[in-house]
Amino acid sequence: MKRELGIARCGLACCLCSENVECNGCGSNGCPGNDTCENKKCSVVKDLTHCYKCEENCKKGLLRKIKPYTFTLFAKKYGEEKLLDCLERNEKNGVVYHRDGINGDYDDFDDVEQLMNFILTGVR
Repeated sequence: MKRELGIARCGLACCLCSENVECNGCGSNGCPGNDTCENKKCSVVKDLTHCYKCEENCKKGLLRKIKPYTFTLFAKKYGEEKLLDCLERNEKNGVVYHRDGINGDYDDFDDVEQLMNFILTGVR
């Protein structure tokens, strides 16, 4: 885990991403969607560092997908540090963020509450 990369604006875990080893997190030149990211554009316009700091409960851009949406809700409820702590603990216990391409253990859910509980406990 590269904790210093933290959580992307949209809620994805840059700290666990293995897709691009040269990427320095959300907004860096290594991020493939840096110039077109709807979540980045929206949060910049609103002068917010992350979607979880927004008052709205929207599903724009990557927030249409359950993983970034739930990570955003988790950070809203518990804070980014708690999210990072849980992700780090889960990784140490064998939970994989990217197992097959960009899909991993956090993608095996279709229910927000179940995924939220999985983040908290690391147990299905």
